[in-house]
Amino acid sequence: MPIESRLPGEDLVREGLDDLRAHKQTLNALLVAVGAPRLRRLGLILPPDDELPARPEHQLYDLLAAQNPTNAHSTYNALIRRLVSYEHALELAIAQTATPSSA
Repeated sequence: MPIESRLPGEDLVREGLDDLRAHKQTLNALLVAVGAPRLRRLGLILPPDDELPARPEHQLYDLLAAQNPTNAHSTYNALIRRLVSYEHALELAIAQTATPSSA
């Protein structure tokens, strides 16, 4: 399934997928790895589990803490909210595509 470009958080997911495929452990790559199970269920193609970072939640938080220890917790939560928002919006887009509208 192609990434829906009109959805909130699409930029993070697209960049994260690109980084994961390039074997880079960036903030976006770790974020996508956190959401990998749900993103796969929604039809996105991700690298196999053995190619994903181990414990991505911890690695993401550690990366944020290294960049800005004071705001690591709130930044982590904001990123997770953006990921969940994207996942939810994609679910709705899929449901709307699968269900013909009654016009």
